[in-house]
Amino acid sequence: MLGFLKEPVVVTAKINVNLVALTVMGLISRLWGLCYPRAVVFDEVYYGQFVSLYMKRIFFVDDSGPPFGHMLLALGGYLGGFDGNFLWNRIGAEYSMNVPVWSLRLLPALAGALCVPLAYQILVELHFSHCAALGAALLILLENSLITQSRFMLLESILIFFILLAVLSYLKFYNLQKHSAFSGSWWFWLLLTGVACCCAVGVKYMGLFTYMLLLATAGLHFWHMIGDQNLSNVSLLCHFLARGLALIIIPMGMYLSFFYVHLALLYRSGPHDQIMTSAFQASLEGGLARITQGQPLEVAYGSQITLRNVLGKPMQCWLHSHTNTYPIRYENGRGSSHQQQVTCYPFKDVNNWWIVKDPGMQQLVVSNPPRPVRHGHIVQLVHGITTRYLNTHDVAAPLSPHSQEVSCYIDYNISMPAQNLWRVEIVNRESDTDVWKTILSEVRFVHVNTSAVLKASGVIGASLPEWGYRQLEVVGEKLSKGYHQSMVWNVEEHRYGKSQEQKEREVELHSPTQIDISKNLSFMAKFTELQWKILTLKNEDTEHKYSSSALDWITMDTNIAYWLHPTSGAQIHLLGNVATWASANAAAVVYLCLSLWYLLRRRRKVYDIPEDAWQLWVSAGGICGGGWAVNYLPFFLMEKTLFLYHYLPALTFQILLIPVVLQHLSDHLCRSVLLKSMFSALIVAWFSWVYFVYCTFSPVSYGQPALSLPELKALRWKDTWNILIRK
Repeated sequence: MLGFLKEPVVVTAKINVNLVALTVMGLISRLWGLCYPRAVVFDEVYYGQFVSLYMKRIFFVDDSGPPFGHMLLALGGYLGGFDGNFLWNRIGAEYSMNVPVWSLRLLPALAGALCVPLAYQILVELHFSHCAALGAALLILLENSLITQSRFMLLESILIFFILLAVLSYLKFYNLQKHSAFSGSWWFWLLLTGVACCCAVGVKYMGLFTYMLLLATAGLHFWHMIGDQNLSNVSLLCHFLARGLALIIIPMGMYLSFFYVHLALLYRSGPHDQIMTSAFQASLEGGLARITQGQPLEVAYGSQITLRNVLGKPMQCWLHSHTNTYPIRYENGRGSSHQQQVTCYPFKDVNNWWIVKDPGMQQLVVSNPPRPVRHGHIVQLVHGITTRYLNTHDVAAPLSPHSQEVSCYIDYNISMPAQNLWRVEIVNRESDTDVWKTILSEVRFVHVNTSAVLKASGVIGASLPEWGYRQLEVVGEKLSKGYHQSMVWNVEEHRYGKSQEQKEREVELHSPTQIDISKNLSFMAKFTELQWKILTLKNEDTEHKYSSSALDWITMDTNIAYWLHPTSGAQIHLLGNVATWASANAAAVVYLCLSLWYLLRRRRKVYDIPEDAWQLWVSAGGICGGGWAVNYLPFFLMEKTLFLYHYLPALTFQILLIPVVLQHLSDHLCRSVLLKSMFSALIVAWFSWVYFVYCTFSPVSYGQPALSLPELKALRWKDTWNILIRK
């Protein structure tokens, strides 16, 4: 039985020395001196805030993209034992001893290092020579901009890693298609393609560009499969379902999981709560949840409520009134009703409380049992402190003369009767008999007499003058073109009124609510709201010193100063390898010109290169050239502040195109031995130039050694570069 022990157990393995050497060099280039400088470098001041919030479990919203990239950075902080206590307030601030700098920068550096062997393998899977693949990897290795961007707590290197991993995985899957369909390795690479695409999108929405490219490539390849008569209908259906599962269904599930983990981690109230709905805020620990916990769920006649405008931007605000009246005449000479002012107030205040009254009854308390208000019911809204009724009439609003003035009615014994009946319309109702619910229901108030809708016009730009205390304007908007979120309100704080007497009621309005009914949002409801906020929330784009246009990137007419040593001339800049950028542009032009030439010649039935070489040329161009185009051209359509680092994913694909063009020129245009030898010598000289430029700009890529004033001036190869010269 133990005879197998007579022979030694032998394991053999093939090791690609090129791949191992490239990986080691990539790790050295990205990890060397990773803790230097021990200070906040450029956008670390931005991402570091989110890492701290993760460490403290405080909710935040970042409009730059999904949370997966932030979670990866936070993972580095967690592994390093970071407690989140650091004030990320300025670039150049020295890190305190509790900040694990090496750990926070580790994952971006590893991702940047692994891009080097990934570039090598992509060229191999595109069926180019190992020499061409080695050249692509070395170009990525010696690209100064990629080195700089991967050595700090930034997301671009992680994005590029997942993009390249997705491309490599799809190429490996496609190459297994003919001989090993539905094998274990075939499934592995197909699934990894979908996973990597989802991770790229989860880091930044820029990952969508490469994801769409790969989906289009997969669709084109499947279209060719449909014409293969050797495949049965059942086999085609299985291929289609496998691709749909791996490239669409699983990525969608993963994308949801990013938000699930994000929301599970960030369960505490924080500074970003105010842009979310009341229901979302109430689901977080602390903040609004502390106030609203245990409120009555159903709004009834006699309920005391505060009404928050759903739009919530540029600031949240609540329906509000106070004893002051509108001026008899405004600055422009128009007259008003001189009624009590109604505004939208951005702060919690006792004057935000209103009482829901049944027009047919006088009582301002909740009956026993409570009579709930439903969709379509007519109500009166009584201001809790002044006991005046919410009213609107055919008088122009102070700042919006096309809309009606909203006020609390004062009886001046003149011919201006009260018009204070409002119809409750639940916007997000499931049926026409839905009950008006605290926090959950989004309602409109439609004026019965004029059909105007209660609207907070101030949240979209209009605040009242000094006589209105700079509070936000509320108007009655004629319902003509649907509705805007500024016309929608939700009950945030709610109690059942018990005091009929005004003085007792005022005491009641000042006291907190404590009734035991909880309101929890489902994950899908929270995901939908958070995703919508990420897509629609826009910070005010301001001109940045180092912002640039997409046209500046191709020729690298711009740079970004990332860090400057407080005393010496040491500094870090996002600057690319000039030789590589110029060569990449030249390769793109050569590829385009040659492709047009070949197409014209092929149209005339002249075939300059063999068919397999043509297919190789087209497929490589589709991946490398297509990857450059989809990651670059969309920026011309974007209305946002752009920086040089936005070009790095496109640049990576363009660099991969250089060895593609060089090998094609060597194989098909250099026909004689002499020409091939001369071409090889030119490549060696060109690569020496690339290495020389890399070494020249390494001090401003790594931040060390510190350069003297003449050395810094010598690095300013272009007048548009902002090399920092200390006076």
